Amino acid sequence: MDFIKSKLSSIGSLLFLMGLVSTILSIFNYNLKLLIWIDLWGTFMGWVIRIFLIIGGAAIYLYTAKDKLEN
Repeated sequence: MDFIKSKLSSIGSLLFLMGLVSTILSIFNYNLKLLIWIDLWGTFMGWVIRIFLIIGGAAIYLYTAKDKLEN
């Protein structure tokens, strides 16, 4: 079970960082190659997806890393 939680924690932090970097780069009209598809549905939807990446990644990380933080 700890193996799964550690992998989920890594995935959550990766999603958070990708959303954050994508948000910063989109201000300068750049984007990560992996996340180019975000702006295909328009600018507003791109920002919504970025926000969900940040919030969802942070939630997954905090939920799975809760046991590590308590010890």
